[in-house]
Amino acid sequence: MSELLNVALPKGRLGDKVYSVFERAGFGCSELLEAGRKLVFESPENGVRYFFVKPSDVAIYVERGAADVGVAGKDILLEYAPDVYELLDLGVGKCHMCVCGRPDFTDDGVGSLRVATKFSRITRKYYASLGRSVDLIHLNGSIELAPILGLSDVIVDIVETGATLKENGLAALERILPVSARFIANKASYQFKYEAVTDMTARLSRHLEVQK
Repeated sequence: MSELLNVALPKGRLGDKVYSVFERAGFGCSELLEAGRKLVFESPENGVRYFFVKPSDVAIYVERGAADVGVAGKDILLEYAPDVYELLDLGVGKCHMCVCGRPDFTDDGVGSLRVATKFSRITRKYYASLGRSVDLIHLNGSIELAPILGLSDVIVDIVETGATLKENGLAALERILPVSARFIANKASYQFKYEAVTDMTARLSRHLEVQK
């Protein structure tokens, strides 16, 4: 029996969408449908072993070799710059990284713009490209509170529908970049499990083409 590919998938709604792509591409795993507390799910007949982790941790598992391949958002790849191969845009989990704030907010360009975010690298690079001085405030959650309570002028965050922003009296003011789920591979696994990794990439790609 050939060695299984270890696949790290993000927990939650995105993980469900991503797994359905793998399943339709021929990498289904019946163990995933069974109720229980298992953390690792195997399908020897399809050559895969799945496990679900926090979305921001997928790239770490892949970079460190605990997973051969995985699926991470483009935001995570840009923010943490893991040393992995990005093989394919899966076209799911589509959203945008945006500058958000009160709808009537206008940056007058005077002094440092106060920006709250958990995406410090992306934010710093974006404003540097504009030549804008910023006071970066790194937060780990409830980012929308920052402009509401006067902690920041604006925030930089992921926006999918904008519903949460609207409910809190905020709006997307500028789009920085599009975000979607990307299929990534550990560099050593890409070399030593080349046939399995490239076969999975090709089958996923063919499935995505059919869906267009």
